[in-house]
Amino acid sequence: MKVTYHKVYSGNLHRDMEYKIYGHQGKPLLVFPTSCGRFYQYEESGMISTLESYIEQGKIQVWTCDSIDEETFYAKNSTTDEKMKLHDQYDAYVKDELISSILRQSKENNGGGTQKILATGCSLGAYHSTNMFFRHPQYFDSLIALSGLYSTNRFFGEEVPPSAYFHSPLHYLRNLEDAFYLNQYRNSKIIICTGQGAHEDLMRSETQKLKEVLQEKHIPASVEFWGYDVNHDWYWWRKQILYYMDRCLS
Repeated sequence: MKVTYHKVYSGNLHRDMEYKIYGHQGKPLLVFPTSCGRFYQYEESGMISTLESYIEQGKIQVWTCDSIDEETFYAKNSTTDEKMKLHDQYDAYVKDELISSILRQSKENNGGGTQKILATGCSLGAYHSTNMFFRHPQYFDSLIALSGLYSTNRFFGEEVPPSAYFHSPLHYLRNLEDAFYLNQYRNSKIIICTGQGAHEDLMRSETQKLKEVLQEKHIPASVEFWGYDVNHDWYWWRKQILYYMDRCLS
């Protein structure tokens, strides 16, 4: 398997940002880590090994990026507005810098053709991937979100602050009427999954709410609730990503 490490200065974040690429060609997957996770977490948690056959066969190319959650959602000495201003900069880094690199390399790998991206992540990574997918659908055509939160309520309370509104999918999707966005969602493959076991109560609640919003907006999606023995951990996420990958690539 071809694996490359990259450390690139971000003009949006004014720092070096790290990521890894696994594979030589195929549909690009952009992976966001769990809470405060790093770019190497997906590999260390066994997810790259789980997807090894897809990577080596050139079906997918996996990009694992860094988070800055400890400076945004988990920052202890910052105001909400300060946290979200930095999160806006992170969003711009992903959109304008990382995704640009993904699409450029995808074009080179696939003979000049362009492929949209599959966004994925587990836990808070599922939040990030879902938020990116819905905010920037021009770059994505598929989503696999596992055990995610889909609002900012856990961090800022039930009353979403104005600075967080457009990073809280359960809020902005409910009020969205723009056909440009809705039509792209409706032509994408959306998979939302959570277990119902240990440490999944909040994720199960928000997954149900997201299911209802998507139904109200007539956005086709597979929203699935696995069993009461399915806990919030990598053991189950490895099973889920393998279960859903073929569906996304078909």
